[in-house]
Amino acid sequence: MTTDEHRSEGDVAASQKTRATEHTLLARIGAAFAGEEQSGVLVGESKSVKKAHEVRSSNELAEERTDLAIKRTLMGADRTLMAWLRTALSMISFGFTIYKVLQGFQGGEANILAQQYDPRNVGLFLVGLGTLSMVMGTIEYWHSIKSLRQVVPIRIWRRPSFVMAMIISVAGLSVFVSIVTHLL
Repeated sequence: MTTDEHRSEGDVAASQKTRATEHTLLARIGAAFAGEEQSGVLVGESKSVKKAHEVRSSNELAEERTDLAIKRTLMGADRTLMAWLRTALSMISFGFTIYKVLQGFQGGEANILAQQYDPRNVGLFLVGLGTLSMVMGTIEYWHSIKSLRQVVPIRIWRRPSFVMAMIISVAGLSVFVSIVTHLL
């Protein structure tokens, strides 16, 4: 017996149906590549997609792409400033925490810590470094926005990341001053 004799009538019918479907699918794909229309719309294309293919001038396309590039650059500058802000806030809070913890260990009955490192100096170093990094990040952001202002007007005081950077800079400076003057 050959393999054809082993096939049932159902298998043969299914095989013929699959071949017909494949032929129809190949015909549709070929028509789509050839650009043949069926009922006014390209094969495989909806009417909403056809509207999206309106012909626009190269100047309109360039203007749209330039606007998008400016937005991407502005968002990139915001993300960079927020990274500076996150790092500075971590350093400031860690410096203040170290200052208070080491001060608590030092003030107890048994002097747990050796006098090699004064808690004030460790806290000042970290808080000062965090505040300095915040100021540096803000200056970098200012220069980025300044260069973008040549292309499009941008109000820097309305940027949430810039406002937060200013608040954290002032907070870091106040924590630094309070450690120096032993207010906290």
